[in-house]
Amino acid sequence: MASSHTSLSAGIFAAIRGKRVSLAGRDPAGDRGDTVIASYNIHKCVGTDKRFDPGRIAEVIGEIDADIIALQEADQRFGERAGLLDLERLHRDCHLVSVPIAAFSSKGHGWHGNVLLLREGAVAKVHQLKLPGVEPRGALVVDLDLKAGPLRIIAAHFGLLRHSRARQAEAILTAIREAEERPTLLIGDLNEWRVGRRSALSLLSPVFDHSTTAVPSFPSRFPLLALDRVMGSPANLVTAVEVHNTPLARVASDHLPLKAFIDLRAALGDSGTARQAVSAIQP
Repeated sequence: MASSHTSLSAGIFAAIRGKRVSLAGRDPAGDRGDTVIASYNIHKCVGTDKRFDPGRIAEVIGEIDADIIALQEADQRFGERAGLLDLERLHRDCHLVSVPIAAFSSKGHGWHGNVLLLREGAVAKVHQLKLPGVEPRGALVVDLDLKAGPLRIIAAHFGLLRHSRARQAEAILTAIREAEERPTLLIGDLNEWRVGRRSALSLLSPVFDHSTTAVPSFPSRFPLLALDRVMGSPANLVTAVEVHNTPLARVASDHLPLKAFIDLRAALGDSGTARQAVSAIQP
């Protein structure tokens, strides 16, 4: 338990100072891996100044310069559930394309507001997972074939209630158990600030360690809560995590983007550890 508090404290101070948390014994100034991943709750493109500005969100996405980025709250929640971003602009300016899904409406971008953008690589499989809970929530389970190797991205937005988050964590583990083995990232706004046994995310163990990547990203003007997460399995998949803390990002949304570096080649060399973690959750 003490180590969890230490990890969170280190993350808080790292976020305030604008530094990243390095994992797996990595030198912060050394090799960061082969792929850059990001997660960003864009708050329906409404900034901390209460202004709706999709163009500003697109600029922040350009600043992040990620190979893969998961967005939350990219659609209107009610009514037509129309998409709020200019996907053509993101393709033109950031070279990112949206992973194809069956959206709620012809005008929508995402699945329960979740959108996954990809710079290069092939989409092998997409599963739109409905998450249990009081609020309508979902996750995208996307198998990708990248230059560095196969990767599974689970892009999710968990609920506001702890009981719902616990059930949603269990649903994620079930999806992993039923899928073929490959290195896996769970990314998104998981709405959990606790670490240790009180955290609903502790149910993700032993597949994911929720405490080591707890870097505060909310609220964007002075981040104190680690609501947004990037977690990897096997444990050496994620090499470093940091918040993207720029003047524009601090006003564009109430969340700061989370940016992570992964070493897919190293993780593929440690596939035995991943098999052990998945086998530990077999019923």
